[in-house]
Amino acid sequence: MRHRILIAAAYAACLLNGTAFAAEKLLQNMPLKWSPTQTMAEMGTIDVSGALLTTRVRVDAFADNRDNKETIAENREKADKIRPVTTSDNVAAFVTDHLRESLHKAGMNTVDGAGDISISGEVRRFFVTETNLYRGDVSLLVHVKNGAGKEIWSGVIEGGAEHFGRSYKAENYSETVSDMILRAAYNLLANKGFHDAVLGH
Repeated sequence: MRHRILIAAAYAACLLNGTAFAAEKLLQNMPLKWSPTQTMAEMGTIDVSGALLTTRVRVDAFADNRDNKETIAENREKADKIRPVTTSDNVAAFVTDHLRESLHKAGMNTVDGAGDISISGEVRRFFVTETNLYRGDVSLLVHVKNGAGKEIWSGVIEGGAEHFGRSYKAENYSETVSDMILRAAYNLLANKGFHDAVLGH
C-alpha cells in the first residue's frame, strides 16, 4: 500500500513539475513574422510626389550593429523574473525587406537593379519591452547615396510602437516589431533632409 502511495506522490510531483515547466516555457528562436496592425496612411499625411515618386530607389542590405543579435525583447512584468524573447532569424534582413516594402507601398519607385539613389544603413536598436504594454522601438542609421556612390544624406531614423495584449505572446511581439518598422519607414519619408536629398540627387 505504501509503495502505491509513493508512486502516486511521485507521479503527482512529476505532473506539477511538468505544469510548472510548461508555464515557464520561454519564447526562444521565435520566427520573425510581418504582421502590422496599422497602415502608413493611418499614421498621417506624407507627400510622396514629384521626385519621391519617380526616382528609382535601391534599398541595400542593412547591417546589424546591435550588441546582442539574438535577444529582441523582454517581459519585465515581474522585476525579479525577466523573461527574454530570442530569434535565430536575420533581424537586419527582416528590417531591410520590410522597410523596402513599406517605402514601395507608400509610392516610392523601389528597384532591384541600378537606381538613381540607394538607401543603406545599420540597425542600432530593435527591441520590445513588455510591462503593462508592449513597447517597441527601432533605431536605424540611414545612408543615402546618389548613382555615383556619393553620400548625399545620412541620419538616424527611429520608429516606435505600443500595444496592449495578453502577457508574453509571440503574436503581440510580432505585431509590435512590424509596426515599429512601419513607423520608421513613415518617419524616413517625413524627414526633410531625406526629402531634400532625393529632390537634389
